[in-house]
Amino acid sequence: MNATAIILGRGGSKGLPRKNVLPIAGKPCAQWTIEAAKSAASVSRVVVSSDDDELLALAKRCGATPLPRPAHLASDAARVDDAARHVVESLISQRQHKPETPIVILYANVPVRPVDCIDRAVARLIETHCDSVQSYQPVGKNHPWWTARVSDADGGVMPWEGDVLNHNVFRRQDLPPAFIPDGAVIALTTRALMLQVPNVAPGPHAFFGLDRRGIVNAEGSVIDIDSKIDMLVAEAMLNASHAAAR
Repeated sequence: MNATAIILGRGGSKGLPRKNVLPIAGKPCAQWTIEAAKSAASVSRVVVSSDDDELLALAKRCGATPLPRPAHLASDAARVDDAARHVVESLISQRQHKPETPIVILYANVPVRPVDCIDRAVARLIETHCDSVQSYQPVGKNHPWWTARVSDADGGVMPWEGDVLNHNVFRRQDLPPAFIPDGAVIALTTRALMLQVPNVAPGPHAFFGLDRRGIVNAEGSVIDIDSKIDMLVAEAMLNASHAAAR
């Protein structure tokens, strides 16, 4: 399938500074994503886009292509799709990218993801001829039906939507299935990323195109690093996985 994997990792992070290069289970955080991309059967090229010299050097050591990212695409207000388009435009200018080549977007701060999720996403993209495939997982206890409003004035509790608190459901197993994007993988056509799909409403999600599909990962099988707690959980999961493989 010869997809191009684009790994996005900025040098800055307000929540957890330098998170993409912090050590987790014996490796820099981003190395786990680089290795996941390189081991995916559907990926033939791995490009790491960053403004951070340390992360770019890591990419080179791991056998990925480092691509320096302009400062205006590396702020905390910069959009994911703009950074990914910069990569594709750079490859096109070097005649290293074809319009039919699928794109895989991966985040450098996700050291834990199912080993097959990249290939599953690309396979669904190819098989369904859709514009994009995003990975999801069950919301678990944080179900939208159990979301409420709490008054600042007197602590009164009201339903977030509808008229009945908790939709009158009090057992988790009685909740209807609901899923949330988990950050493990986005697979999409070059056409969608380059905003060439007709009739797509403008906005930050326009690069997903019109025909959007999903794959589902198991609850808790993806960890994206935004806090020290996330790092501890990821380290425990990776160490446990390595111990089980011995």
